[in-house]
Amino acid sequence: MARPPRFDTDQFLDAAVRLAAASGPAGVTMSAVAQGVGAPSGSVYHRFPGRTALLAQVWLRTVERFQEGYFTAIGAEGDAWSAGRAAARHVIAWSRAHPEEAALLLYGAEDFGRADWSEEHVHRADRGNRRVRATLDSLARGLGAEGARARERVTLAVVDLPLSVVRRHLRAGLPLPAHAEGLAEECTAALLGPPVGPASPSACPGAG
Repeated sequence: MARPPRFDTDQFLDAAVRLAAASGPAGVTMSAVAQGVGAPSGSVYHRFPGRTALLAQVWLRTVERFQEGYFTAIGAEGDAWSAGRAAARHVIAWSRAHPEEAALLLYGAEDFGRADWSEEHVHRADRGNRRVRATLDSLARGLGAEGARARERVTLAVVDLPLSVVRRHLRAGLPLPAHAEGLAEECTAALLGPPVGPASPSACPGAG
């Protein structure tokens, strides 16, 4: 019976995440990943044909894990306004629970060599991007956001704004404060406008 492999793909990708969080995409090399796991370099090449494939895989695994939770948070709510608030909270909560992955996502796919990715990896990334756009379009329709300006406001509210909170703290090497979820949700609610019904969102507090 063949002996099971000592190291699996996720171990190598976990090491790549740690390297990217600490040193950016440039820090993710085949030898550094092998060293991070305590494996021979050949074990890394056995799973990834080269550094380009490694970079693609670590980016895609990270962004897909984030997106799944994001879609779940939006889909769990019964109305678009609540879904938008839940989306903002998820960005903060996920980043708090996964600070290294969140630090990786402060970069972009281009930083992880997308121009040289395989066709399979590019299609996988594009599929995720299309799903994000479709989800945001559906959310905008539910909010009655019509026209380019209104849709841009929705994207700002449920994507850019909470990410800016994460970025500011992580790039300063600081943990996310306990109030980050609530602050992001309040500001998102203010940008989305009042919900249909008697409830009214809180105003976005000023920066302290």
